[in-house]
Amino acid sequence: MVARHGQVELAHRANGPSLSTPVNVKSVSKSVLSALVGIAIEKGHLEGVDQRIAPFFEEYLSEDSDPRKRDITVGDLLSMRSGLQRTSGSNYGAWVSSSNWVRNALQRPMQSDPGTERSYSTGNSHLLSAVLTQATGQSTWAFAQEHLAEPMGMALPQWMADPQGIYFGGNDMRISARGLLAFGEMYRNGGWYNGQRVVPQDWVRASWVERSQSRWSGAGYGYSWFTRREQGHRMHYGWGYGGQYVFIVPTLELTIVATSQPYASGGRQHRRRLQAIVTEEIIPAAEQGTGG
Repeated sequence: MVARHGQVELAHRANGPSLSTPVNVKSVSKSVLSALVGIAIEKGHLEGVDQRIAPFFEEYLSEDSDPRKRDITVGDLLSMRSGLQRTSGSNYGAWVSSSNWVRNALQRPMQSDPGTERSYSTGNSHLLSAVLTQATGQSTWAFAQEHLAEPMGMALPQWMADPQGIYFGGNDMRISARGLLAFGEMYRNGGWYNGQRVVPQDWVRASWVERSQSRWSGAGYGYSWFTRREQGHRMHYGWGYGGQYVFIVPTLELTIVATSQPYASGGRQHRRRLQAIVTEEIIPAAEQGTGG
C-alpha cells in the first residue's frame, strides 16, 4: 500500500488475507511498542527515557553480581543498547522456551556498558512491555487498545503473552495493512490522526534520531525505528522478519506498507526486492509526481 499527501494511491493484494485483515507484523511491533512508551511518558506513567528500569525488576536483580544492570534505562532498551546479551538470533529459541522471559533476559551476562554498543535483541523490547505493564497498571494490549488502536479505529487483536501473562514486547502483534498504513501516516503527521493527537510530536522526532547503527544493514536506529537516506531523502521505517515494513518519507509526504507471509516469502531476496521497489520505483515516481 502507498499513500501520498494523505491519499491512498496504491492498494495491492497479491495473495493471502485482505488488506483489512490483521496479520503478524513481526518486529514492526517494536515501532508500535515505542509509540506506547512515548504515550506512557506523556501521561506520566514513566518519567522519561533516562528512567532506570531496575526498580521494576528488583526480584531478579537483587542478587545479580553485575552492577551495570542497575544503570539500564528505558532509552537503552528502545535503542537496543542495554548491554545485555541478546535474546535474538541463535539465542531466541532458548529464550522463548524458558519459564520466565523477563528473568531470562535480565539474568543474561552484560556484554557492554549500557548506552554504548548496539545489539539487536527482542528481549529488550519485552522488558519494555513488562515495564509498561507495571507502570500503567494495565496489560500492554489493554494500554495499546485504549490509547492507540481505539483512537485510530485500528483493529489490534490480543497477541501472544509470556508464561507470566506479559504481552510479547516487540514481536507478533497483528495489524492489518490498512491499520499499519494509518499508523505510518499518524507518525508522518507528527503524531496526529484525523484531528486527534495520538502520540506526542516530540516523541515522533526523538524516535527518528539516529542513536546507533545496524552492523548488518548499515541503517541508523533510533527509538525502535530504522532510519537511512535514500535518493537524497531521509526515510524512517519499521522492519519485521519475512517482509513486514512501514516506510515513511516525510519530505515526499509518502508512506508505504508491505506485509508478507513471514515464513514463505523468500527470505533475504524477498526483503531486497521490497526495498528495491521502494527506493528504485516508488520514491522516484513520487519525486516526479507520477501516480497510477
